[in-house]
Amino acid sequence: MRLLSRVLVLLALFLAPPALAQALLTGADMRPSQSLDGAWHWSVDPYRDGKAGFHGGMPGESSRRWSEVNQADALEKNPSALYEFDMQRSPVVHLPGSWIGHAAEMRYYQGLVWYQRNFEARKPAPGTRVFLRFGAADYTADVYLNGKSVGNHRGGFTPFVFDVTELLRDGSNQITVGVDSARTDDDVPPPVTDWETYGGITRSVTLITVPETFVDNAWVRLGRDGRIHADIRIYGSQASNRDFSVRIPALGLTLSGRTGQDGQWTGSAPAPRALKRWSPEAPTLYDVETASGDDVLRDRIGFRTIETRGTQILLNGKPVFLRGISMHEEELGNNPIRAITPAAARALLTEIKLGLNGNFVRLAHYPHSEVMTRMADELGLLVWSEVPVYWRVNWENPKTLADARTQLRENILRDRNRASIALWSVANETPVGDARNAFLRTLIADVRGFDDSRLVTAALLSKREGKVMSIDDPLVADLDVMAINTYNGWYSQDPLADLPGFEWRSPTDKPLIFSEFGADAQAGYHDAASRPHKFSEEFQAEYFRQTLAMAAKVPFLAGMSPWLLKDFRSPRRQHPVFQQGWNRKGLISETGARKQAFYVLAEEYRRRAGSNR
Repeated sequence: MRLLSRVLVLLALFLAPPALAQALLTGADMRPSQSLDGAWHWSVDPYRDGKAGFHGGMPGESSRRWSEVNQADALEKNPSALYEFDMQRSPVVHLPGSWIGHAAEMRYYQGLVWYQRNFEARKPAPGTRVFLRFGAADYTADVYLNGKSVGNHRGGFTPFVFDVTELLRDGSNQITVGVDSARTDDDVPPPVTDWETYGGITRSVTLITVPETFVDNAWVRLGRDGRIHADIRIYGSQASNRDFSVRIPALGLTLSGRTGQDGQWTGSAPAPRALKRWSPEAPTLYDVETASGDDVLRDRIGFRTIETRGTQILLNGKPVFLRGISMHEEELGNNPIRAITPAAARALLTEIKLGLNGNFVRLAHYPHSEVMTRMADELGLLVWSEVPVYWRVNWENPKTLADARTQLRENILRDRNRASIALWSVANETPVGDARNAFLRTLIADVRGFDDSRLVTAALLSKREGKVMSIDDPLVADLDVMAINTYNGWYSQDPLADLPGFEWRSPTDKPLIFSEFGADAQAGYHDAASRPHKFSEEFQAEYFRQTLAMAAKVPFLAGMSPWLLKDFRSPRRQHPVFQQGWNRKGLISETGARKQAFYVLAEEYRRRAGSNR
């Protein structure tokens, strides 16, 4: 098994894409752009007829939904022509947003859906490039422009770009996207999870014009050495030996330099004395401009440090207790479609910051929208960001590892400038084993290679012997922060009154986060008995009281993110009275109604905020 694990890692090194082989276009959401959000035609394709004929190979003309054809004109010229699709006359929906909101019959659909729209554009001017950017499409996306393939992408939660400079034309252009939500056991995540699969184009689509040589990546942060560090990458034919500058006007700071042959530069300067460090109490953000030639990349960046000392987490050199909660990427409402607008993100995060007296949010179990992480920067919430290495991943498949590494890379490169991001998580509730350990250690090494300024964690499981809980996962040695999901009293028969008597033991001098604990409650269902039944608000509230009493006795506990803020959709949860396709562990309902346990946790965090413990 150890030999297999070594082979797995070596193969993944060859299968994973080169770290900087293509344009990244990081910070693209801050660049001027042409939005392609809005009205799109859609057509369901459950047998994937638009991708291959029934004997395989290229589909026939009658099925090519991505082809650029005006069927009315074609049929007028050739009345015997056959088309078994008509994208121009297919139903229209507003994107971004999952197809589960397109029609009632799409609620549990897993498969391929085609999207198409026309848009006006100009042929790119000489000396410029145009990129087509998707914030995310779940799970695989095949993209066509004016009937030509421009590329494909795997992974439902991270951005991707294609250079379409040569395909754009003056006037009307046609974009077609085939999005397939189906996953196999070799994918990340695998098909079996505990959340809704929101298939479709779930984040914004834009066209971005830049000079032929442009600032592709500018990672600017405060180091633990008290200096402002910058890693710059210029992309294009003139990227080598190119002058650039990084300016923070409010601080009067400018870093100037010239790239090497590879178009990259790394350097630093002492942090100005006037710098105000970002924190949940004072989330100060600075305008940062990186310029080279005719290109300027702008960003809003906060500067702070995060590290550990023994069992403590230090923010800006001072101990901080993470008063948090977990959440899925769903907007409030009876029928969420994973359309996270700034208003939707603000509504959710404000419940944490002001309602719960929190300073921390775990964005589970996959990278959330950049709208969410930018809002966390603005409001002042520390963030746990995670990739969907979840439950029973195929640890021994090198392609699965390569897929996980790609998603991790795309997530980190997108959000390295977000001051709110404190922890990168590489997994959730995965079974211990040699192949799994090798898989996750590869991801941990990748995190440290891409970002050495933050902490690495993973949500692990514990071992129970009577009322003694121990953390015996060998991955602990590789992590900066231990994290445990624990559900004694909900998924066990333990009386709630027994929970404070549980003892927690740690194998190491590292901080611990209770990354999950929780109990279902249907909002409005009450049981006033002395021992209330599960699914009642009273049971959930008492579960939180007793679990928090247990947590108060753990000396190495540095934070918590209970499960979770809001009830969320999950096809696993089918109790006909209490769940009906919803996981009810939220402290607020899907529409935002606060349950009794919300106030229990809010009071605990109010108390801890006063003592910082």
